[in-house]
Amino acid sequence: MHFELTEEHLAVQEAARDFARNELLPGVIQRDIECRFPAEEIKKMGELGFMGMMIDPKYSGGGMDTVSYVIAMEELSKIDASASVVMSVNNSLVCWGVEKYASETQKEKYLKPLASGQKLGAFALSEPEAGSDATSQKTEAYLEGDHYVLNGTKNWITNGSNADIYIVFAQTDQSKGHKGISVFFVEKGWEGFTPGHKEDKLGIRASDTTSLMFTDVKVPVENRIGEEGFGFKYAMETLNGGRIGIAAQALGIAAGAYDLALAYSKERKTFGKPISEHQAIQFKLADMATTIEAARLLVYKAAWLKDQGEDYSHASAMAKLYASQIAMDVSIEAVQIHGGYGYVREYHVERLMRDAKITQIYEGTSEIQKIVISRGILR
Repeated sequence: MHFELTEEHLAVQEAARDFARNELLPGVIQRDIECRFPAEEIKKMGELGFMGMMIDPKYSGGGMDTVSYVIAMEELSKIDASASVVMSVNNSLVCWGVEKYASETQKEKYLKPLASGQKLGAFALSEPEAGSDATSQKTEAYLEGDHYVLNGTKNWITNGSNADIYIVFAQTDQSKGHKGISVFFVEKGWEGFTPGHKEDKLGIRASDTTSLMFTDVKVPVENRIGEEGFGFKYAMETLNGGRIGIAAQALGIAAGAYDLALAYSKERKTFGKPISEHQAIQFKLADMATTIEAARLLVYKAAWLKDQGEDYSHASAMAKLYASQIAMDVSIEAVQIHGGYGYVREYHVERLMRDAKITQIYEGTSEIQKIVISRGILR
């Protein structure tokens, strides 16, 4: 059993850390205030290979392992969780499933520009009445000649207004329930397809989250991924890997908050000495450091299992459940250590605390993770 990072992993860590500090940090507060999508920063992330890290180089990807991906996610999330969730969706929810399940023709057309960062992807599964219960899809697609006619509404879609290519789930046979769900490529700008309301959120405010509306959208048959009825399996398999990305994001938020709290505790003085010399603060820092390390081990293990080709669904659920809780706990304590300064924007920790909450909700709530974990234990 080895815990050392390889030279490649260390190089990825350094590149991601440098990018986060030099490119993401300078404008992160203003983007949060303005809810402004980090378009230029995401473009640069694509140029550096962060948008298709695990994809085979023949499809313009980085050909890296999942451990490299979570290392990069952690470093970027320490600074800007809005940018890192864009990266997570494109890597985990979009590119991974396309590489695994799409046809060669579809990969040539869609995966190459997605993995290279030339185009951005979105994963359109959730609906107004189908969040945790993904089986309750109301969006429908019926076959008409050489195309499907798509109608319905999607909700809570990350990259909703900025994506170019959408992975869209719809019922093609309502009588079959979840076995009647299919999955399609839909392109931005197609007639009848419009992004809807942009949500004004508590956290990850620079990441756009919107609804999507489909009104008689014509989707070519060749844009269906797999056979009819394959959509639900596609979604569940993809979300298993997506949880690792969000667990890594949560880990990064926690680690970023801890780094800021640690540095501040050495600078801020009360009663004639740095607050880091007060046992009350020391104990907080000790708890924060310990739980972050435990979360990191869970996240890295899930990534390692995925790289080994082993079943990682149980491990990824554990990693997301724990890391997201630690993101909340540590970011709250970071604000407490900063005192009144923690409550203002310029010290960053209040933003990290707001960003942390969503990691317990999206790509499977903490309650859903407990269902996955308990099923794994009891089967």
